Amino acid sequence: MATKKIYLDNAASTPMDPRVIETVWESMKENFGNPSASHSFGQTSKSKIEIARKIIAKELNAQPSEIIFTSCGTEANNLILRSCIENLAIQRIITTKIEHKSVGETVKYLKNKHDLDIVYLPVNNKGEWQLSDLENLLQDGTPTLVTLMHANNEIGNLIDLKSVANLCKKYNAWFHSDTVQSMGHYSMNFSDVPIDFASCSAHKFHGPQGIGFAYIRKSTGIKAIQTGGGQERGMRSGTENIAGIVGLGKAFQLAMIELEERKKIIEELKLYAITQLKKYIPNIKFNGKSDDLNQSIYTLISILLPFSNSMIGFQLDMKGIAVSQGSACSSGAVSPSSTIQELLTVEELSSCSILRISFSHFNTKEDIEHLVMALKNIYEQDKSNARVHKS
Repeated sequence: MATKKIYLDNAASTPMDPRVIETVWESMKENFGNPSASHSFGQTSKSKIEIARKIIAKELNAQPSEIIFTSCGTEANNLILRSCIENLAIQRIITTKIEHKSVGETVKYLKNKHDLDIVYLPVNNKGEWQLSDLENLLQDGTPTLVTLMHANNEIGNLIDLKSVANLCKKYNAWFHSDTVQSMGHYSMNFSDVPIDFASCSAHKFHGPQGIGFAYIRKSTGIKAIQTGGGQERGMRSGTENIAGIVGLGKAFQLAMIELEERKKIIEELKLYAITQLKKYIPNIKFNGKSDDLNQSIYTLISILLPFSNSMIGFQLDMKGIAVSQGSACSSGAVSPSSTIQELLTVEELSSCSILRISFSHFNTKEDIEHLVMALKNIYEQDKSNARVHKS
């Protein structure tokens, strides 16, 4: 009998919605004209792109011209950060050491290239930083870019976007947020929240891989760092991924229409997983605020298991269960990420196992039960092996 496959790594990538697949397939068949061409084939393709752009802009309460399509969230973050430094006379970047690598590594690169001052906000062992620390830094008036992610991709911690955006506006600082993990899972109103820059990747909410967008507020006035044919309002030259953009638009539209329904299902799964894990795995801990629905994104939990087992991800995979031992953004690495290393002690890192479990509305309570029982069996086997070695 075949092992049931259970996918619980939705923070890394989600399965495409069948309705999105159908939309992408139709676009691939019909929209092959180059969008920059003046003939009808090209103009049809261009119109499909603009329809998707308008769908996204409407949901975000933004202007269509503020949506710039990219290949992914990493490209969107790079485009924004590099363009800001090139165009806005930034002297300082304020961030944390637990950002996604597409931000963290880019910030390090920009520091070295442009001799910038990089300030890291202090973060406690739960991944929390204080708004008062940010305000104290901003008060000196240094031209500053603040880059802080909305939902942490590893531990799930949420920040209050509006509070940070308002604070940055008060002190004339620019604010970028990596919203890749949260976009499509929360309603966002960029007319009400004065954020300057945000990023998105379609595969985080059941859209196609290889497509995303950068939100760039029109009033920022930043210019392109990539030269070419001038596509995407001149901000991102290159022939557009028509089918990907159409799929992104469809996935985003569905995510917003079905937001509350999906959220209810996933929140129940997360709470059930927390309850079952606490019941069957003694001394289990949760990284960050991932076990608090009010302070973390509802789609994931990060757990600290009370035993060290570098093969646990492989063992679960052999049982047909997919979770993440890392963030899945580091070329398959399973060693502790910089985020986890920042939060945990050396003893915890050496004596415990870390897993990220992430859900979608396609998951069921049965999936959770299979995972918990598999972890319980691994835990009990580990205890048994430890007793044998001691004797």
